[in-house]
Amino acid sequence: MGATSKVVIEGVLERVVYQGEEDGFTVARLQAPGRKDLVTIVGNILAATPGETLRLRGEWVVNLKYGEQFRVDSCLSVLPATLTGIQKYLGSGMIRGIGPVLAKRLVEAFALETLDVIDGDADRLQEVEGIGPVRSGRIVAAWGEQKEIREVMVFLQGHGVSSTYAVKIYKRYGNQSVSVVKENPYRLAEDIRGIGFKTADKIARNLGIDPGSQIRAEAGLLYMLSQMVDEGHVYYPQDQLVEKTSKELEIDDEMLLTALEALKVRDQAVVEDMDGQTAVYLKPLHMAEVNAASGLKVLLASHKKPLRIDVEAAIEWAQKKTGMDLAELQKEAIRKAIAGKVVVITGGPGTGKTTVVNSIIRILEARRLRILLASPTGRAAKRLSEATGREAKTIHRLLEYSPAEGGFKRDRENPLKGDVLVVDEASMVDILLMNRLLQAVPRHATLVLVGAVDQRPSVGPGSVLHNIIQSGVAATVTLTEIFRQARDSRIIVNAHRVNKGEFPLIKVESGERTDFYFVEREDPLE
Repeated sequence: MGATSKVVIEGVLERVVYQGEEDGFTVARLQAPGRKDLVTIVGNILAATPGETLRLRGEWVVNLKYGEQFRVDSCLSVLPATLTGIQKYLGSGMIRGIGPVLAKRLVEAFALETLDVIDGDADRLQEVEGIGPVRSGRIVAAWGEQKEIREVMVFLQGHGVSSTYAVKIYKRYGNQSVSVVKENPYRLAEDIRGIGFKTADKIARNLGIDPGSQIRAEAGLLYMLSQMVDEGHVYYPQDQLVEKTSKELEIDDEMLLTALEALKVRDQAVVEDMDGQTAVYLKPLHMAEVNAASGLKVLLASHKKPLRIDVEAAIEWAQKKTGMDLAELQKEAIRKAIAGKVVVITGGPGTGKTTVVNSIIRILEARRLRILLASPTGRAAKRLSEATGREAKTIHRLLEYSPAEGGFKRDRENPLKGDVLVVDEASMVDILLMNRLLQAVPRHATLVLVGAVDQRPSVGPGSVLHNIIQSGVAATVTLTEIFRQARDSRIIVNAHRVNKGEFPLIKVESGERTDFYFVEREDPLE
């Protein structure tokens, strides 16, 4: 798709081909002076109405499928000035109470003064056949709504807000949009998806808000904390947070400390003493961490479903069923999974974690326990399903996440229906998701977390599996033996060597086939 520089065009909107209800994305046809054919315009245009004159800023692009289009960056509505334009504008259905027939009567009665009559001399509308006091009032009210929309859009776009964001802002705040943005444009970063601190900061500068103001300091701290979350942090030390924010956003330290107090009062941030330093959390992450710890304690303190079983005999039975001899640590992992409430099975690649999981499943299914299998990602869930021969779901699917409602259906009031939950690739589970998961695990159930703390860190904030192991509250077995089939993989062998601080084996003998190669480069970008 090619594009040219920004230009301004003006024309009469002929028809709207498509308009999204949520985002206002519009595809329409415009009659522009000097162009024989109608112009296709695309972009976010709120309340686009056939017959109105639009002044558009944007760029010409060539869509490989639809041909030449004008991509709109900003849009200004100019009231139509011709009789045909006025009639088409009023008859489009934009103003409730006026259809094509009544629009024609109005234009015949008032000609080019029609819009001025509706806007400022509404009593005269009753001179037109079919319009009485009630209908006249409805027309004036509908006209006022459209006028307010236009005023909001003009204000926003006049202060550097693109059409895309202007539509979102109006959808969120309605006729309060101007007052909200004037009072505190940084609210946009909190309330409007897609608008971050930098966009809100640009709008604030256009409005003349002091860069050293407290509202900017508060928004800046929230922005920096969210940046730290993106880097995997659940909290950040206060001194470093203030220093980093002060340096990057050029805000005075004292003002930042005052702003932090305000965020605490509004419950947007939590400040807590921790290991000799002051930790600052975003409120949702602090709640997730506290609730996850509480959920873990409740699960550990609850009684298991009664199970009569000779564990050693069950292990022997599982070995016969799988045809595999288990190492002592693998047997220990099975013992803990059968006896414990929260169990962690960890170990590097090739140490037999999947074999242990399969054995646990066989033994407990034979005792008619309901087993649930889950992983953080679809790919990991598919691998777990293939390895066990049983259905495995993503954690989101297991907890019945609803995008429409923006939440999980499974929780403390509506827990999962199962006796054992095995979560594979548990190192990838962040604190937010672990909190949700722990709220939904039945209190009588056993939770088995499987993963390697030195592999696949969580996408979101926190090192949950590592923290659970460190806390010592869960029964943990670390598998260390690399099995024969895994020892044939140089990748697995070298992964373990690196974890132990040893240099990987890189020499390849003549004719040797290997899955690991060391390629030396002076330039890392080559």
